[in-house]
Amino acid sequence: MSNERPICIVDDDQDTREALAWLFSTRAHETVAFDSGEVFLADFNPDKFGCILLDVRMTGMSGLEVFDALKAQPYHPPVIFLTGHGDVPMAVNALKGGAADFIQKPFNDNDLVDMAERCLERDAEQRRRWHARQGIEARLAQLTPREREVMKLIIAGKLNKVIADDLDISMKTVEVHRARILEKMGVKTAVELAALLGGQA
Repeated sequence: MSNERPICIVDDDQDTREALAWLFSTRAHETVAFDSGEVFLADFNPDKFGCILLDVRMTGMSGLEVFDALKAQPYHPPVIFLTGHGDVPMAVNALKGGAADFIQKPFNDNDLVDMAERCLERDAEQRRRWHARQGIEARLAQLTPREREVMKLIIAGKLNKVIADDLDISMKTVEVHRARILEKMGVKTAVELAALLGGQA
């Protein structure tokens, strides 16, 4: 498995934390446990974990409240909710909100580990796309407002002469902008630029 990040367990019951840590260790997965949502969030780093197991009902912040706080982060790994009291509406809301799964205790050990492993794989793919987007956004941030204007017209397939007319600038200026845009975005052609952005511009 390519994702070697630990599995995070957030549960206010010590026995549950210890049992889950042992369960995942049987398949050689490292775990990190927190006894409250507050402590977990204070330590949260998007790069730290590959999957998060959240108990729904905890002293202090509930699992759902912790999940809401995670969703405000630039990135968070897939979240599996664990509950001994979950009802159908709560599960539906959690899944609609982006949770990977909602599992009721007592659960089948193998099913839970299988689900966590699928989440680790999903995290690896999501994380790759997230880093790619960050790289593109960093390149876009280097463009001047005028270069962004020119870039949109380039992506729309307009020729230099048309761009010059649309923006009321000379063709030579458009050529200079085009060269700078391609250089800053790390591509060689307008086709590559359009493929890189895929509608982000």
